[in-house]
Amino acid sequence: MSRRKPGTLLPLETEILDAALSLRRAGSTTFHGFGLAQTMRERRASRSLTAHGTLYKALARLEDFGLLTSQWEAAATAPEGRPRRRLYELTGEGARAVERAHAAASPPRLAPEAA
Repeated sequence: MSRRKPGTLLPLETEILDAALSLRRAGSTTFHGFGLAQTMRERRASRSLTAHGTLYKALARLEDFGLLTSQWEAAATAPEGRPRRRLYELTGEGARAVERAHAAASPPRLAPEAA
């Protein structure tokens, strides 16, 4: 198994950060894993989603890297009968990391000519 280069993200990690950034722009500052999986599934259209265990491991890695933070949902806000959820939030560094990943994946643009 090869080790990744420092500072690089796996495709799944980039996809998670991209979905988190989209949720933030839509007004949702926090998200939970299951809801994130649904968002990612909708964005992929008909392609299947990675197993939830893989998703949660990737979320933990992103938190270790400082790209996400998380905390348990307050017991008072969880509806009766439903377990509390782990709520994640994209950090500023996480937003910058996904924007850098998009910039690196974009084809180079020609600079506008000076007039």
